[in-house]
Amino acid sequence: MAIWTDGYWWSNDGLRLHYRDYVDPATAENGRPPIICLPGLTRNARDFAEVAERLAGEWRVICPEMRGRGESAYAKDSLTYVPLTYVQDVSALIAELKLERVILFGTSLGGIMTMVLAAMRSVPIAGALLNDVGPDLGAAGLARIKSYVGKQANWPTWVHAARAIAVNNAHAFPDYDLEEWLAMAKRLCRLTRAGRIEFDYDMKIAEPLRLPGGEAGVDLWPAFDALRDIPTTLIRGEISELLSEETAAQMVERHPELDLVTVPRVGHAPVLTEPQSIAAIDRLLARIEA
Repeated sequence: MAIWTDGYWWSNDGLRLHYRDYVDPATAENGRPPIICLPGLTRNARDFAEVAERLAGEWRVICPEMRGRGESAYAKDSLTYVPLTYVQDVSALIAELKLERVILFGTSLGGIMTMVLAAMRSVPIAGALLNDVGPDLGAAGLARIKSYVGKQANWPTWVHAARAIAVNNAHAFPDYDLEEWLAMAKRLCRLTRAGRIEFDYDMKIAEPLRLPGGEAGVDLWPAFDALRDIPTTLIRGEISELLSEETAAQMVERHPELDLVTVPRVGHAPVLTEPQSIAAIDRLLARIEA
């Protein structure tokens, strides 16, 4: 198992934010650009643990936690829980670490951030992976996200938490067994000092979503177009409600070199440890090295 170090950086508005850094002297000196893994709306650094552990022997992998998640500070102003602020936070991390070139892996919200960072052109992007997200977001997927984000819950044991999470997510992972639901619960949740299990994020991250247009904000097609000359992989869950087949096809039309991969019998979002995802990641990294 790869070992990470805990790192911290400061946002422009004074929040202490956390990241995991999977790096050793060999990967630090091999000249390869580091991989920055950007998580989904309610997720944290643990979402990429298996990906990072698999790649860490060859690549530096940095897993930041957005404000209001995991070990990162909660924002005083809930209206800063929006993609443009998250992008500013990640830009501050890249500057803090003096990274000259990066690879971005973005799941859901993290994929939106990846597209915006590409459009900003503030740091050279060597390659990008978009995990089950595109410039157009499916209405059914957005409605489902709004239905659960920001609703506090707690449970007495990890098994209770896993079973509750299974009820809400069975549509996306119809083949999961209890062991897999337990693994998801331990990525999503934390153990409190009171001995209860609860979600590991600030419930106020949902507040901007309730505003008119809060789930979308800007036209993302120009941001996606900024990836046209960058090696890019798009991973889509076969039964995803957020990324439709039609949107994925449009993305391929606009980015002919896009590597589109579909993960069977998975919805939003693939966890990137599926055989199809592993092969796609390895192809992307090989393209970047070439």
